[in-house]
Amino acid sequence: MKDPNPPEKPDSLAPDDVRGTPCDLIAPAVTGDPPAAGRRVRGVLASWRATDVHHALYLPADWRLGERFPVIVEYAGNGVYWRPELSDRCEGTVEDSKLGYGISAGRGFIWLCLPYVNPDRTANQRQWWGDVEATVDYCVGAVDDVCSRWGGDRERVLLAGFSRGAIACNFIGLHNDRIAPLWRAFFAHSHYDGVRRWGYPGDDRASALDRLRRLRGRPQFISHETSVDPTRAWLAESGVAGDFTFQSLPWRNHRDDWVLRPVAERWALRAWVARALDLPFVPGEGTERA
Repeated sequence: MKDPNPPEKPDSLAPDDVRGTPCDLIAPAVTGDPPAAGRRVRGVLASWRATDVHHALYLPADWRLGERFPVIVEYAGNGVYWRPELSDRCEGTVEDSKLGYGISAGRGFIWLCLPYVNPDRTANQRQWWGDVEATVDYCVGAVDDVCSRWGGDRERVLLAGFSRGAIACNFIGLHNDRIAPLWRAFFAHSHYDGVRRWGYPGDDRASALDRLRRLRGRPQFISHETSVDPTRAWLAESGVAGDFTFQSLPWRNHRDDWVLRPVAERWALRAWVARALDLPFVPGEGTERA
């Protein structure tokens, strides 16, 4: 699918502006329809129906009842973020997330975009963490639900996130010994837990190190615009052994839609996902599930 809003003159953009490469994928909009193959819908866990807390569920185009599919669980960045000179924007919502679709191109994976829960436990939190314990509870319940009801493979669950969501890979995903075992691998794009202080409780390196120790050698793909060196240095300093893959991106843009574009870094990410999840296919490459 073509980018609905391509740059008018992509050749006139600077080489370090990702908009110079038009999108070849468009993440589907979230609807209120029932779940079905190729459809992205609003979902709510039964225990949260009295609230506005919700997630987004995408069943792949090749989804079939009774089959098992790997799962991409995704957390969004902070909203509302807007940098007009590069048209970088993030709404901070489950509906705004894109990484999972860029990895899978809509086939072979269930894609689950999860909320951060606000302090009142009544709605999704668009900036930072809200109620961390409630967010963890919702995550654990949602992963169980997607595996029990929709054919998610509990042995192949990838946690992914952009910006705030990249930090969430460890801050939420490794928060305690209940949530940490859910994940087979992690994809953190643009920022990383413990690299810098942000002003919320638990952003210090000692707390981040406690969470990082729950990683226990599982693979992480860590990318960042311009340079990933600060994260590489922090992980080396931490002394925690891990299976880390670092990918610096050649663009200045702070955005997640580079995965919707036919760039070499997306091919590298997809190949890593296939290895990390021990898949018999490379996501998005047109091969069929074995």
